[in-house]
Amino acid sequence: MRALPEGLDVARLAWAWIVVRRDGVRLGFTDHDRDLVVDGVTCRAGGGWSPGASDTAVGYAPGQAAALGVLDDAGITDSDLAAGLYDGARVAALRVDWSAPYRVVRLWTAAIASVAREGQAFKATLAGPAADLERVAGRTFTRLCDARLGDERCGIVPPDGATCDKRWASCVGTFANGVNFRGFPTAPGEDFLTLYPVEGERNDGGKR
Repeated sequence: MRALPEGLDVARLAWAWIVVRRDGVRLGFTDHDRDLVVDGVTCRAGGGWSPGASDTAVGYAPGQAAALGVLDDAGITDSDLAAGLYDGARVAALRVDWSAPYRVVRLWTAAIASVAREGQAFKATLAGPAADLERVAGRTFTRLCDARLGDERCGIVPPDGATCDKRWASCVGTFANGVNFRGFPTAPGEDFLTLYPVEGERNDGGKR
């Protein structure tokens, strides 16, 4: 449950968005009919960020939403978008008492994951904290190589038409590239779980 500021008038609430770019520049936008100063940032009325921009409709991954805006020389410009200044920018969505903008309710924060230009408008994909749960971290522990044939981690220039089944034997025998093998060929597999001692064999843990 969010704590509401004392004296907040729910009948006089407006939306405000504060965008913090990667270079530290802070921009503000609001759907109110006049500019509001929120957290020291002038949130411009009708400039750059459309009212009710967030959309968590079906089609977006968990923790993601869309935001729409218009290009504006005094706000979000085409050149800044092209320069990537909004890639990874932080966005905070706020509800503000327009009669007393210091009374603020912070609803959510997100990062701009990508921006697509659409004529004189743009569409940004916002990734919230839940999106981190979808992000792959680290490597998969597997016997097979997780590099792609010919990429930087593989480290070789394969012959035309060559394919790789990502097995250790193929990496060594076919491509002589064992030094760059990106898997764990000695990792125990499911067959190891079904092994049992056999009379007359060495049962010292060395056999797999």
